[in-house]
Amino acid sequence: MKNLSILGSTGSIGCNALKIVEMFPGRFTVKALAAKNNTTLLASQVEKFNPEIVVVFDETRALELKSMLRSGSGVEIMYGQDGYKHAATHDSVDMVVTAVVGSAGLIPTIAAIEAGKNIALANKETLVMAGEIVVKRAAINSVKILPIDSEHSAIFQCIAGNRRQDLDKILLTASGGPFLNRPENEFVKIRPKDALNHPTWRMGKKVSVDSATLMNKGLEIIEAKYLFGFSHEMIEVLIHPQSLIHSMVSFKDGAVMAQLGIPDMKGAIAYALSYPERLALEQPLPDFAEIGALTFEKPDFNKFPCLDLAYKACQTGETLPAVLNAANEVAVQAFLKQHIPFVTIPEIIEKTMESHMVVTDPALDDILESDRWAREQARNLINRI
Repeated sequence: MKNLSILGSTGSIGCNALKIVEMFPGRFTVKALAAKNNTTLLASQVEKFNPEIVVVFDETRALELKSMLRSGSGVEIMYGQDGYKHAATHDSVDMVVTAVVGSAGLIPTIAAIEAGKNIALANKETLVMAGEIVVKRAAINSVKILPIDSEHSAIFQCIAGNRRQDLDKILLTASGGPFLNRPENEFVKIRPKDALNHPTWRMGKKVSVDSATLMNKGLEIIEAKYLFGFSHEMIEVLIHPQSLIHSMVSFKDGAVMAQLGIPDMKGAIAYALSYPERLALEQPLPDFAEIGALTFEKPDFNKFPCLDLAYKACQTGETLPAVLNAANEVAVQAFLKQHIPFVTIPEIIEKTMESHMVVTDPALDDILESDRWAREQARNLINRI
């Protein structure tokens, strides 16, 4: 029996993780749940899975949740960053599923690592912001970081059983998002509802916008650098609209291994939770005969400048990826609130990155300060528009 703490339990990844727990009650039990403010869904999860700890964003949400739960449920309700850290380090937990969105995942994930908990990682920002620090601390504490992102899970599966010195390149696939075939001169007309209409995946608002700008793929480049120890030159992005090949790995003898499956996150989540075993999910196979052809193309860096900005941050490293991520989070929220147009998102990120004085060999405090500075800088830029 594996005891889980699920941070971000009301989001897409968290809900799918709980579906897997339901499917395999003899394999997993939930000891802690954490969410931000969806107390209605969280209350139903608490009633169903009976965790020992449940965490929300603030005291108001905690009181709201308490009023929804039946008396005598026995669950401890906590809130704020201390609550998230407690859920991530709870004594009875074996593995922490980090599925919160954005920079909020960094501190509880590091706390979990230092407490010796294995990590099922869906929060790519943890490695984008502080990849070197996180990987080093995981090694010191003998902690496994198992990827949940479908692309990184695919890479992980392709690498398994092969010698690292034989690897040549990572081929990250991307659907291309909702605007792959839209002319660049029409991007100025894009509205939030357009960006949220992803052709393949159903995700939260922030991740959906990141997929529309291809920043999501840019963040995955940086994540892959630290997760697998590859340089940015060895990570290539390919547009693959069918979303059946989740990623590929090439070897120095010219061989290429790909991992395929339907576009459903349960497969990647289950593999991280059960590794090295595979669970009988009874997922349907892709209908290859019906699909007919799998297509690929190179990304257009002019149409999607966020991808180029991510490569630059990946190459520089240090505090620049944290700045990229923070500026992107602020710009995406401004777009969703219709404060800036879609085409301004990469402009805000680029100007913030250009203004940043990179800190070499940063400590965690330097990362957090760079994140705070970048958010303030991005907001100032938005306010001037």
